[in-house]
Amino acid sequence: MGKSELSGRRKPNLLFLGIDSLRRDHMSGYGYAKLTTPHIDRYAQGGVLFENHFSPSVPTTPGYASMLTGMDCFGTDVVALRHNGGLGGHVKTLAEVLNDNGYNTTCIGFTGNPSSRGFQTYLDYEGWAADPGGRSPKAENMNRVAIPELKRLAAADKPFFLFLRHMDPHSPYLPPQPFDRLFYDGDEFSAENDSLDALYRFEPFANYFRSWFPEGCTDARYIDAQYDGALAYMDACIGRLFTVLEELGLEEETLVVITSDHGETLNEHDCYYDHHGLYETNLVVPLILRFPGKVPAGVRCADYTQIKDIMPTVLELLGIESGIGFDGSSLVPRMFGQRGTVEPEFYITECTWMRKHGWRTPEWKLIVALEPDFHFKPAVELYNLIRDPQELRNVAEEEPEVVAMLRSRMEAHIRKRESETGRTNPMYTNLNWHGLGTGPFESSEQAYASLRIGSVSNARQLQEKDKKKGRKVTS
Repeated sequence: MGKSELSGRRKPNLLFLGIDSLRRDHMSGYGYAKLTTPHIDRYAQGGVLFENHFSPSVPTTPGYASMLTGMDCFGTDVVALRHNGGLGGHVKTLAEVLNDNGYNTTCIGFTGNPSSRGFQTYLDYEGWAADPGGRSPKAENMNRVAIPELKRLAAADKPFFLFLRHMDPHSPYLPPQPFDRLFYDGDEFSAENDSLDALYRFEPFANYFRSWFPEGCTDARYIDAQYDGALAYMDACIGRLFTVLEELGLEEETLVVITSDHGETLNEHDCYYDHHGLYETNLVVPLILRFPGKVPAGVRCADYTQIKDIMPTVLELLGIESGIGFDGSSLVPRMFGQRGTVEPEFYITECTWMRKHGWRTPEWKLIVALEPDFHFKPAVELYNLIRDPQELRNVAEEEPEVVAMLRSRMEAHIRKRESETGRTNPMYTNLNWHGLGTGPFESSEQAYASLRIGSVSNARQLQEKDKKKGRKVTS
């Protein structure tokens, strides 16, 4: 049977790349000076690239919950990395909706996460540990699982939803050669360099980083280059996925989504190669959609969009009516230059290694601590995103009127969403967000003494739940 006949009798396929910890401003297609993502950049030219896309609730667990349900954190009731329990029955996942519409659904690399509920098939790959040579070929490991599964799904008589959770931009950043030196030609062991000294003094994370940094490494630029190298390596492997899709004759029948659950902070804001802190490095993520004939080619959309908009957009492009009242809205009108629902300011949250929330506008960022943090940061932070886009100067004490205004808007939004959902703000109820069972931290000293990642294996154990209990949570 020809592909044209096949496309006439079944719904489109969905290939969904959820790339963990992918920082938008380190992608060359988004203006980064280093050529980190040439294959994705080229592929994006055949679709729509959203330039101001945000994941307002970090890290992984709330990010994917919003992405795969079309709801905000009030709608999902998920805000914490170490979320207690599964995803509530009051929401329906993308996999569940597509199952109901006759799709074969497969999830790779996301087994046990609350937001992965509803897939028919779960497959795993090695997305953490290093090989005997000290490198971590995460994306090749993914391809070894994903390409045979893509071919299996393509051969079936049903449309498919294949979800891939790539891990290359997530620490440890250990790209194979030559990608480890692709963006670095210095001496990472120079005794004159002290750019990692503060990191090595930060006891909660120091042992974890020593477990995968080269012994004696002194240069933060080298670690930054490993992140960029991991992106370039992953990009090359993703290019192979695009080629396979073309070889199978599925390009015209498949919606491809490329996005991330959150960004990544490198050696910035004292957050040290992780994704905690409500800074732009973590909140801004890519979103690229390609579907020949349904998604216009070569479009860059500058409107503000959020991760909760993805599911309603996907369902509209697939031609599926779900009957769900999403918190997000379809981005299809904006792809074609039409007006759509735009939220220029929004609520932001995190329960990773700190419990904070805030309010972001195009000009201002307010961050309010709900308990003391282990970085000993001020309880209130305010940044002018226009004058200080890198968020280096906290002006909360200088601008009390702005703090009061933003806090008022944030609290009004919380009251509104609590009323609409009939539930208390999950930021107020997740008091065991750190998983220690001790309740909220009473001081920064207590937080500093309590939170530890000792090694790659310890980090993995800390951020995962026992698979036998049906949960696996990774930041």
